[in-house]
Amino acid sequence: MAHSKLRYIFLPILGALCVYIIMHILILSKGHFVFKEDHRDFLQLPEIDCRQNPPFLVLLVTSSHGEVPARMAIRQTWGGASVVEGRQIKTFFLLGATATQRDMTAVSQEGQRHGDIIQKDFVDVYANLTLKTMMGMEWVHHFCPQAAFVMKTDSDMFVNVYYLTQLLLKKNRTTRFFTGAIKTNGFPIRDKSSKWFVSEDEYPWDRYPPFCSGTGYVFSSDVASLVYNVSESIPFIRLEDVFVGLCLAKLNIKPEKLHSEQTFFSFGLRFSTCRFKNIVTCHFIKPPTLLLYWYALENSRGEECPDV
Repeated sequence: MAHSKLRYIFLPILGALCVYIIMHILILSKGHFVFKEDHRDFLQLPEIDCRQNPPFLVLLVTSSHGEVPARMAIRQTWGGASVVEGRQIKTFFLLGATATQRDMTAVSQEGQRHGDIIQKDFVDVYANLTLKTMMGMEWVHHFCPQAAFVMKTDSDMFVNVYYLTQLLLKKNRTTRFFTGAIKTNGFPIRDKSSKWFVSEDEYPWDRYPPFCSGTGYVFSSDVASLVYNVSESIPFIRLEDVFVGLCLAKLNIKPEKLHSEQTFFSFGLRFSTCRFKNIVTCHFIKPPTLLLYWYALENSRGEECPDV
């Protein structure tokens, strides 16, 4: 009798555990259904009321649990710039979940301390970067559609929020606008040893539509809602920038230049204050380097640069 009672107790628990495991396996593979989850299932949400005080620019930074130094460096540099050209700027970090309770607790405490983490319960691995990016789109759609512009970028980036804000004000585009380091004629990499491998089952075509490098792209906030709503009709692909490009193609939104000169760099650059005053992004920047570059730029803000 005791064994029978135990069976009735443990069978529902085992069933629930199996469902949980299956869900995470699906998320790691295709993951279509996670885009349309109830928006109340966020693990962490920042305290911001975009209806009362709409930001001009929201910066969404993809990050992971171990990148605490990078997040702290961003908070002390470009992510800490709250007002630029009289416009409000807000920075938030996008994270998933890990199986380690210690990491989850640490990120929860970090979010409570800084109020800048957006988090959901999907496995925080590179293969789920598309889910992480779509979480950011979902957050804008539900909680901050009043923002004028949104930028998605990574935690190893230099972002010149001053120059970006100036260019966005000059551009004066408020709807269906998407810009960044534009990639045309991109093609799937079929080499299984590559980090960017895409199988023919995932993407059977020979070319990608135009997209912007995931290192940093900017869009009017209406695009977040449009992409979020169309995403469930787009075949899942783990390359988030390509996935967003597929969504844009379905929406007939074409990425366009922000400036006649190149301003988004998806690679590293040799630093000089005059050069970095006239770029929007630069890649492969470690936390100590970011601090050095930012403070050098801040200290040179009153200096004139020679015309090139």
